[in-house]
Amino acid sequence: MTNETRVVVLGSVNMDLVTTTSHLPAPGETVLGGSFSTIPGGKGANQAIAAARAGGTVAFIGAVGDDHFGAALGEALLGAGVNVEQLRHTAGASGIAAIVVDEQAENTIVVVPGANGGVLGLTDADRDVVRGADILLCQLEIPISAVISAAGVAAAADVPVLLNPSPARDLPSDLLDAVTVLVVNEGEAAAIGDDALRSVPHLVITLGRSGARYRGPGTSFEVSAPQVVAIDTTGAGDAFTGALAVAWAAGLDPRAALQRACVAGALATTTPGAGVSAPESDRIDDLVRTTY
Repeated sequence: MTNETRVVVLGSVNMDLVTTTSHLPAPGETVLGGSFSTIPGGKGANQAIAAARAGGTVAFIGAVGDDHFGAALGEALLGAGVNVEQLRHTAGASGIAAIVVDEQAENTIVVVPGANGGVLGLTDADRDVVRGADILLCQLEIPISAVISAAGVAAAADVPVLLNPSPARDLPSDLLDAVTVLVVNEGEAAAIGDDALRSVPHLVITLGRSGARYRGPGTSFEVSAPQVVAIDTTGAGDAFTGALAVAWAAGLDPRAALQRACVAGALATTTPGAGVSAPESDRIDDLVRTTY
């Protein structure tokens, strides 16, 4: 897939503080870790990098702090081929995520928003970037007011809006009215509720290693995921969503778009880390051909 598809991502960018251990600690339990690393992350940045690696031309709207993490996070996005002209540098701390990964590749995550939690008012330049996109991709790790504003701009310009409402919360009607594709996992689907799920034109529910389920106008189906040896599931959902955004904006039909997304998500579990684990477009192409 070429990089002519224009994806705008509005979202969070964090530094992931990743610890590995034999098993996830129970409440009150202390366990010894195996390793520690700092890896650029945040759902917005992860999905932006995943979209760029999946073949999209990606611009990112978000904020980092003026600490030492902020510069590194901006450089990571730029190094992945993401346009960071709309990235703000604000006073204070950048966002972080404390992540623990066990030997079964399961994880727990605690996010501290930092700069992501500030008011992110859209500038005229932001609005122009959104209007010129082939798709707008958003999550909910930043204030929802910014997401509603950007989604409204996109919808008014007939730009599809793909929303990954994570962390899950009640979704206001003015946001749902602007959404084209809603991407949730099974836990998020239960938290958001059937009424909200039914209100969007296209619904995608990710099923982990089992693939994904689609419901759209007059049709529904499931797409299986390729079987891989997973070593870290962190960021798999973001790789799925970023690849789906590119495929959707490129005009692929929903089944073909979900196939690419499922492959991207599966491949991401074979590499440690979040954004850094997203696969390149040619790897997605190869596994799509051999899987479906």
